[in-house]
Amino acid sequence: MELVEKIREVLEKSPKRRFNESVDLSIVLSGVDLKKNPNLKINEIVELENPPKNKDIKVCVFGTGEFAFRAKEAGADLVMDPEELKNMSKRELRKLANRYDHFIAQADALPKIAKIIGPVLGPRNKMPISLPVTAVDRLPTEIKRLKRSVRIRMRDQPYFSVKVGSRDMSAEEIAKNVDKIINLLKNKYGDLNMIKKAYIKTTMGPAFELPLR
Repeated sequence: MELVEKIREVLEKSPKRRFNESVDLSIVLSGVDLKKNPNLKINEIVELENPPKNKDIKVCVFGTGEFAFRAKEAGADLVMDPEELKNMSKRELRKLANRYDHFIAQADALPKIAKIIGPVLGPRNKMPISLPVTAVDRLPTEIKRLKRSVRIRMRDQPYFSVKVGSRDMSAEEIAKNVDKIINLLKNKYGDLNMIKKAYIKTTMGPAFELPLR
């Protein structure tokens, strides 16, 4: 309940804006040298209990034939034939990368896809999830999962920030999402002793420290 109360305090004390702000969680680790111990980095897709309501999480699928058909049926926001990428300018590829949150690729086309759009998706940490044609039945589940998911990535510094909600969500809903992230950290590091600080804030509001232990 302490976590819920702190999140409620954040929502109450952060001035309301003219738009539905995101709620972000920031984690700072202590005593971690990621250059010496790169295995301590985090690069995970986390399915949230309650996806943020202020922005739809969009999924783009690269594929052909039945793979493409099933992706459309499953609710992918965009389905593209990988051949279409050849005719896109760098500017168009950047717009595509920015417009969609997650990408799925038909496995046999992934090398071709990666060669064209990889240099754009890689730095954004959005490289496609590969699915073989034989796993086409998994598309509905995978698309549904991604539409509820955020990606956590720790680069060279022991720090990351991730969206855990939106201003119009309840403190209880946001707390469940924070718990998902905290459980990931527990599974990764064994306990929470490596966490130096944890903060939560709305997009334009002040940061509040969270009690995690």
